[in-house]
Amino acid sequence: MVLYFYPKDNTPGCTAEGQQFRDLHQQFMLSGCAIYGISRDSSKSHENFKAKMSFPFDLLSDSDEVACKLFDVIKMKNMYGKKVRGIERSTFVIDRNGLIRREWRGVKVPGHAPEVLEFVKSLD
Repeated sequence: MVLYFYPKDNTPGCTAEGQQFRDLHQQFMLSGCAIYGISRDSSKSHENFKAKMSFPFDLLSDSDEVACKLFDVIKMKNMYGKKVRGIERSTFVIDRNGLIRREWRGVKVPGHAPEVLEFVKSLD
């Protein structure tokens, strides 16, 4: 499975990242790989974002930061000159045995989902 952590629903980078995974979803499925997006937004926010963007995969709410802490994706970031705690855009590929096979941290959105797909295909 692919778990991708993203900062916030309905923001430009997070929308673009989700759209990339959406557009490649069928190819991930053909490789036997599910996709899940995770952020600290509420389930209601996720439902609206998923519907608006026609995402065919689930968005998981981690408002208590349990998964964020487990995967160590909460970082101090600069936002408009202020230090804020937030999710560092990160992606993990987890195999059928529950092992992390690859991780990407500090992800730059352009070209990211195709790179993840190529890695997933290489596992077959």
